[in-house]
Amino acid sequence: MMSIGPIPELTPETAPFWQGAAEGELRIQRCVRCGSFYFYPRPFCPKCNSDEVEWKPVSGRARLASYIINYRPSPEFESKDPQIIALVTLEEGPRLCTNIVGVEPEPDNLPLGMELQVAFEPRGDQFLPVFKPVRI
Repeated sequence: MMSIGPIPELTPETAPFWQGAAEGELRIQRCVRCGSFYFYPRPFCPKCNSDEVEWKPVSGRARLASYIINYRPSPEFESKDPQIIALVTLEEGPRLCTNIVGVEPEPDNLPLGMELQVAFEPRGDQFLPVFKPVRI
């Protein structure tokens, strides 16, 4: 059962990210000058400080870098099922904090380096990018 929780708020800085998610596309920022992808959204490149940045669709492929299994969800969540809160490294380089879905929340099922693919779950009027194992 999916956990319904807080609904993300669009801001001018994050609107392209959430619009992409609504269209089933993971978008992150890329520096036009040095070519680096980066996340979290901001108006300048953290590598070269250029303000020549753009939003680009990315592959949605990632690897599991770290995780915790949260057995105490906040009161906003309807489901009391454990959640896998993870740090994933996108194929393009940046890391995202996200949830892992489609796998039982047991350490044996979550080897570090596991291949993942983005999926999108509805959250109110928005869609939240989550990741699921490529193969189980």
